[in-house]
Amino acid sequence: MLIMLSARFVSLGQDTTVSVGKNVSGMSKINEFNSNETYVQPYFGVGDDEAGYSLLYPSANRARKDRKVPWFVERFKISGGFFESINNTDIKVSNTSGSIGTNINFEHDLGFKKDAGTVLGDIQWRATSRSRFDLSYVNITRNSNYSLQQDIVFGDNDYPINTQINAFFNTRIYRFSYGYAILSKPTYEAGLLIGAHIVDVGVGLSAIGNSAHLDLNNDFGFTAPLPDFGVWGGVTLSSRLALTGEFDYLSLTISSINGQIIGFNGLLTYKIVKGLNVSAGYTGFNFEVGVTKPKWYGQFNWGYNGPTVAVSFAFGRRPWVHKD
Repeated sequence: MLIMLSARFVSLGQDTTVSVGKNVSGMSKINEFNSNETYVQPYFGVGDDEAGYSLLYPSANRARKDRKVPWFVERFKISGGFFESINNTDIKVSNTSGSIGTNINFEHDLGFKKDAGTVLGDIQWRATSRSRFDLSYVNITRNSNYSLQQDIVFGDNDYPINTQINAFFNTRIYRFSYGYAILSKPTYEAGLLIGAHIVDVGVGLSAIGNSAHLDLNNDFGFTAPLPDFGVWGGVTLSSRLALTGEFDYLSLTISSINGQIIGFNGLLTYKIVKGLNVSAGYTGFNFEVGVTKPKWYGQFNWGYNGPTVAVSFAFGRRPWVHKD
């Protein structure tokens, strides 16, 4: 049994009628009038501007394949760098039995340094010249030893003035996002993104030294998934210089956690050689998170903002071309 479909195609000035059939064995079959029979390998394509060659429209597909995009648009890109963050941390932790915590500024009240350096990393994959997936990570670890200049209440405990304390505030941030370029031209691109920051926070305070006999110790931790939406874009300034940026925001309540995130970055990128770039710019992560647990609840407001330098390595075959 053979089911036949007929169609007319115009290619390279020739009007050709073909019939396409399906026999019971599952093999695709093409009969061209006035010619010998030909069997062809079935083709499975992806309907996008960077898809494989189309059987029906090869010339149109080649034109799309040769579409020019900015030189910084690569198939795969791995980046690593240094982030010098300027910090501001306000935390208030109370217990559910009625003890109201003190609003503590970690830099002013606990002797934390305002700045902290750390490394950051990012992996980017361009599924097409318009679609990008990013996975990034940053880990910021901070601590201090300090003699309290005022009485504070933290969780279940009262810490009197002059108490010698050890405090820590550690943050790990994982971020995954998908962006689509609404505008994609040879010298610039701009689009929207959707993603999520997974924020893992650990914070603690304990008496040490001559104050250790007070037996004061509190550790708290939480993991907050914070979705976000944003905009991103980039523009080439020359054949080696480009400016890129991103801004994202969201305020949301999920179960016992309510949070707000504002993130941004702006980078000036220089192409050293093909596939190797160096960047410098400014990056910011700012969070407001409220957490309710069975025995405690707290409000955590903190931000990391500061200069960034990074190196990126690009690789992978890309089915688009760069503008020279």
